[in-house]
Amino acid sequence: MSYQVLARKWRPRSFREMVGQTHVLKALINALDSQRLHHAYLFTGTRGVGKTTIARIIAKCLNCETGITSTPCGTCSVCREIDEGRFVDLIEIDAASRTKVEDTRELLDNVQYAPSRGRFKVYLIDEVHMLSSHSFNALLKTLEEPPPYVKFILATTDPQKLPATILSRCLQFSLKNMTPERVVEHLSHVLSVENVPFEDDALWLLGRAADGSMRDAMSLTDQAIAFGEGKVLAADVRAMLGTLDHGQVFDLLHALIEGDARALLEAVRHLAEQGPDWNGVLSEILNVFHRVAIAQALPEGVDNGHGDRDRVLALARVLPAEDVQFYYQMGLIGRRDLPLAPDPRGGFEMVLLRMLAFRPADTTDSPSQPLKPVGISQATVDSAPIVAGVPSVAPVMAAPAAVAPVEAVKPEPVVEPAPVPVAVLKAPAAPVVDLPWNEPAAPVIEAPIVPQAVLDTVGEQPDLPPMPMPTPDSVVPEAPQWEAAPIPEPTPEQVDSALSGPDRDDEPPLDEDYIEPDMDSAAYSYLDELASEHAGEPAPEPEPLPAAEPATGLALEWLNLFPKLPVSGMTASIGANCTLMAVDGDDWLLHLDPAHSALFNATQQRRLNDALNQYHQRTLKVTIELVKPQQETPAQAASRFRAERQHLAEESIYADPLVQQMIEQFGAAVRDDTIQPVDVIEAKAS
Repeated sequence: MSYQVLARKWRPRSFREMVGQTHVLKALINALDSQRLHHAYLFTGTRGVGKTTIARIIAKCLNCETGITSTPCGTCSVCREIDEGRFVDLIEIDAASRTKVEDTRELLDNVQYAPSRGRFKVYLIDEVHMLSSHSFNALLKTLEEPPPYVKFILATTDPQKLPATILSRCLQFSLKNMTPERVVEHLSHVLSVENVPFEDDALWLLGRAADGSMRDAMSLTDQAIAFGEGKVLAADVRAMLGTLDHGQVFDLLHALIEGDARALLEAVRHLAEQGPDWNGVLSEILNVFHRVAIAQALPEGVDNGHGDRDRVLALARVLPAEDVQFYYQMGLIGRRDLPLAPDPRGGFEMVLLRMLAFRPADTTDSPSQPLKPVGISQATVDSAPIVAGVPSVAPVMAAPAAVAPVEAVKPEPVVEPAPVPVAVLKAPAAPVVDLPWNEPAAPVIEAPIVPQAVLDTVGEQPDLPPMPMPTPDSVVPEAPQWEAAPIPEPTPEQVDSALSGPDRDDEPPLDEDYIEPDMDSAAYSYLDELASEHAGEPAPEPEPLPAAEPATGLALEWLNLFPKLPVSGMTASIGANCTLMAVDGDDWLLHLDPAHSALFNATQQRRLNDALNQYHQRTLKVTIELVKPQQETPAQAASRFRAERQHLAEESIYADPLVQQMIEQFGAAVRDDTIQPVDVIEAKAS
C-alpha cells in the first residue's frame, strides 16, 4: 500500500477530532442539533486551518444515514464515500481553475436537479474569491434563494475580494491561526501514535515554522522524519529549516548587557558562519526583548513557546525595564533601516554597536570596554601617554585640530619619518591653552595649533600660564622645523560676535518638570533644585502651566511631603506632577497629569509606593489615576517659585541706581537672560 502523508492521514473526520476553532464548531454543532440550517456558509482563514475539512464534515452531518446530526457515524456508506472523496452529491469546485462565467452557469444549470443519494446536494466552492465579477453576479440569485435540498459552502483565504452582495447572503465564519502551543500538542500526539521518536525542542521549531497552519506543520513533520531518518531531533530540524539557534541570540544579549564589545562582535562572527538572515536575527532579538518586558510586568505571563522561559526570566531580573524598552525601540528602528545598509551584516553590527554606545550611562552595568577610535593616525595613538593631562579643546574640535597641523607641516622625504612625529608631539613650540568655554573631557591627542574656527566661537580667552616645556632629552634634532604658530588673541569684534550669537542651540533643553530631590538630606529646597538646573546648563523648556487652584488640604500636604521622599529620576518626575486626592486609611489616591503619562508605568508606581512605605514606616497602597490635577502640584510650585525669584532678581537689577544711570547716559541695555538670583549664583560657586 502506498504511503499516505500525515496531513491527509490525520485529517479530522468529525467535529470532536478538530484541533482548535472552538468558536466556529460551537455555532455549527448547535445549529445542527437544533435543525437551524442555513443555505450558505462562508469559511475564511489562512491556509491549513481547516476550511475544507469543516465543509466535508458538514456534508457528512447533513447526509449521514443516521439523520441530520452533529456527530455523524463515520461507518455508513455516505460517510465513507465522503471521506474517500467519491460522494456524488458533494460537488467540490476549484474556483481558481473555473473562473469564467460559463463555468458558473454550467454549475447553476445542475442546481435544479435533486440529489442522487443524499438528503442535500452540497456545493463546496474553494478559493471563491478567484471568481470573476460576472460569475459572482450570475451566482447571486441562486445563492440567495436556492432549492431546499441545496447547500452552498464557500471557502476563501482572501475575503476582502468578495463582493458585499455575496457576503450578505452567507453565514461567515473566520477561522483563526493555530498557536504554536496547540500545534506542538497535536504533533506530540500524532508522533506518539506513529511511534516516531522526537524531541520537544524540535516540535517547537516546527510549530513556529508552521506559522499558524496545521497542514504546514504536518508537512514539515513529514519532511523532518525523512531528514532525521525516522527521528525528529532539534538539531536536524534546525538544519532542515535553516533557522537560528536560539542560544546564539542569548549569547548576543549577554555580551550586550555586559557591555563587552569584543564578545559581541565575536558572537556576530560565529553567527555569520551560518549565513543567517540578519533581518530575521534582529527580529528574534526583538522577540526576546518583548518577552523580557512581559516577564518584568507579569512573570507568570511568559510562555515557554521557545523553550527558553528560564533564560527570559533571568534576563528580566538583571536588565532594567528602561533598558529593555530602549533596546526594543532601537532594534525596531535598526530593522527599518537595515535595507539601507551597504552590507546586511554591517548594518546588523551597527545596530548592536549603537545599542552598546547609547545605553544609559547612569547604570552600574555600563560598558566596560569602550570602542577604540577608528581612523586615527599611528603617531596620534602612540602619543597618548605623552600628553596625558594636557588641557585641550572639546572633543568635537579634536579631530580637525589633530589632523590639520600634521598634514600642513609634514617633512620632506629626506627627513626620517619615524622620529619626527615623536618630536612634534613631545615638544610643542607654543603652549596649549585651556579654553574655559569647553567642558572638561578626557585627554585628546592633538597638535598644539587651535583652528581659527574655535576662536570664533569663544566669549573670552583668559591669560593662563604656558604649559611647562619638556626636557631636552625628549627633543629630536629635526624638531625645530616642526614649530607651530602661536595661538592668535581673539579680537574684541570676535568676542562681541560670539556673545551676541545663539546660546548653544545644539544642546537639548532641560525638562523643567523633572525634579530630583537631594538623597543625602531629608530637607528639600526648591532653591537647590533651581541652582542645580541653571548651573552651566542649556536653556530650559517652557515652565509648566499654572494650576487652576492653589493647593489646599491633601494637595498642600503632598507639597510638603513629596520633597522628603527618597525618589529620583523618572519616579521623582511622576511624583512631582501628581497631587494627593484622597486618603482612606492606608489607601492613597493620586491624580497624575495625563501630559506625563508617557513616563508612567507600573514600575514607577511601585517605586513611589515603596518610597511612601519607607517614609511612613508602614505599608500603604497607592493608586495613581491619569486625571489632570486642579490644585497645584510640586512641579508647578517649583515653577512658580522660580518665576517669582527671577522676577524679584530682574526688578532689583532695574532698580539699581548705577544700572539706571548707565541706561540713561550711555544707552545701555540689560539682557534679561543673564540675570540670575543671588542664591543660584552662590550655589554654582559652591
